[in-house]
Amino acid sequence: MKQHRISSRQTLSVLALAASSLLAGSLLVGCDRAATPNVKPAATAASEAQATKPAFANYSAEQFYATKSYQGSAINHNGQSLLVASDESGVFNLYRVSLDGKSWQPLTQSTTNAMLPVDWFPEDDRVLYTADQGGNELNHLYVLETDGKVVDLTPGDKLKAMFAGWQGDAAFFVVSNERDPKFFDLYRYDAKTYQRTLVYQNTEGFEVAAISDDGRYLALSKQRTNADNNLYLLDLEDPAKTPLHITPHDGNVTFAVHGFSRDGKQLIFGSDQSSEFSQAFSYDLASKQSSLYQQADWDISFIGFSKDNKYKVTAVNADASTKIEITDQNTGQPLQLPKLPDGDLRGINFSADSQYLSFYVNADNSPSNLYVWKIGDATATRLTQALDSAIDENNLVASKVVRFASFDGVQIPALLYQPKQANASSRMPALIWIHGGPGGQSRTGYNPVIQHLVNQGYAVLAVNNRGSSGYGKTFFHMDDLKHGEDDLQDIVFGKKYLQSLNWVTPDRIGVMGGSYGGYLTMAAMAFTDEFKLGINIFGVTNWVRTLESIPPWWESFRESLYAELGDPAKDGERLRRISPLFHGDKVKKPVLVVQGANDPRVLQVESDEMVAAIKKNGVPVEYVLFPDEGHGFVKKANRITAQQAYLAFLQKYL
Repeated sequence: MKQHRISSRQTLSVLALAASSLLAGSLLVGCDRAATPNVKPAATAASEAQATKPAFANYSAEQFYATKSYQGSAINHNGQSLLVASDESGVFNLYRVSLDGKSWQPLTQSTTNAMLPVDWFPEDDRVLYTADQGGNELNHLYVLETDGKVVDLTPGDKLKAMFAGWQGDAAFFVVSNERDPKFFDLYRYDAKTYQRTLVYQNTEGFEVAAISDDGRYLALSKQRTNADNNLYLLDLEDPAKTPLHITPHDGNVTFAVHGFSRDGKQLIFGSDQSSEFSQAFSYDLASKQSSLYQQADWDISFIGFSKDNKYKVTAVNADASTKIEITDQNTGQPLQLPKLPDGDLRGINFSADSQYLSFYVNADNSPSNLYVWKIGDATATRLTQALDSAIDENNLVASKVVRFASFDGVQIPALLYQPKQANASSRMPALIWIHGGPGGQSRTGYNPVIQHLVNQGYAVLAVNNRGSSGYGKTFFHMDDLKHGEDDLQDIVFGKKYLQSLNWVTPDRIGVMGGSYGGYLTMAAMAFTDEFKLGINIFGVTNWVRTLESIPPWWESFRESLYAELGDPAKDGERLRRISPLFHGDKVKKPVLVVQGANDPRVLQVESDEMVAAIKKNGVPVEYVLFPDEGHGFVKKANRITAQQAYLAFLQKYL
């Protein structure tokens, strides 16, 4: 399946979330977040065995992280194997998995860097995969040959490269910023020799958003502000190679590319021009006209097609869960899926002949499990048991979508997790959980950080403060140039909502979050006296420095970022006013800070200086620094260490 790119408003944290599950609530968009209608699973031997276990039990961080995480579900050319990454060894490695799940053949044995799958080659069992170095986000693209040899297709010290799509069986495309760290150029690689040709030199700050299957057309996006962008079409056979502007409009409109139709005659894109939510439109390459393609009551976050074009997949972001529809394009009828557990579908892939469908099912109380379905069969085959056998998922908690009024009456959506132990006669302490972004979203789905803390008796309210995605463009832009102010009040009023619940201890409420959520956590500790403690996970503390030191490959949306957060050259006074680092003397309650030394987004110095400022103030502060992690923690041992630190800190101070 094709996937669209992530919006610039989600850039601070979204890549880390995908890699580590640390902040799973704000992570994935597109087909990876698709969900099935609510249907109950058939009884399994595992669930029957769990029925004999005690009604409730507490589990350790080690038990929660004995859970296996998986990525990838691509089916190879002959429909016999899947390409999957698993962190069972402690680090993500690649496996060749039979379609019945009985054979797991290790393909890599990394003990340091995560090896993440991209795809099989179309005609053989060579593998494309990607890896960075210690979390620095400078990903290279590699080929694993059938004899075990590894070829780095994008060698170099300070470049970032990403797979961009196939051109039939003969070639594939890669974007790389090796020529200019600020912009990504497009290269065509021969699928047999790996010889490459520069096909598009990006000197104007475009983003390569999609490539037609025949390799002739490029869809390009160019950001104007955080609320407005434009799409362009480039015909690579045009000698002048002049991009054609295809989305003329007045005012602020956001466009997102879904991809080209398989026949290369249409470009499918999203637009919020005529709605609060992003609807799907098609641009006809011959007539140069756009028309409505598909609409929904929420954002259409993804549209993709099976390799043979038989099926269309549509994913809709519906109130923090994604609903999926798979349509048979020959009949126009929805594909009836077999009975599956409650949850969202992720990572959907079809075999080349559309005989098989592979996907993950993920729910609040169940991590992603891999399934394969022979289309038309009565049942799908489950290939994995992600949750550790020591954990009874009946002891885990499903979230509830709630809303509360903020300071100005705006209704703020949130996910509420009530511990099994909590009731009116047994009140529990609570935490506000703040997602990353800005512009992310806390979503339904398994989050080991939250589930472990809830299991230990801490209520969690995952607030989707103003500025979160998924609730319409008006809500999305309510925090523009008001960060650390209006959105912080949403967090404060989330606390007041928790205090209204008769099973929450009203004077024992803390706040925690990562990336932008880490920033709002520190803002809550510096600018309010509402919370008993704060847990800051690689959060921004000095906006001036962060905005001046963004990674060079963010150059194409620098102005968009400034339009939302502020230009450090022009708005330095306001940015200092909302930066907790300059107000360390105001922090009066305990803080835990957790940071990766290789983080290219929120530099280690941010956390170093924040910790020093709090210490100088004589306030309890604890610091966990991982020398081998970046913006998110991908090594299982480090995730366990971080989780143990969260719990110990909460037990000590909350």
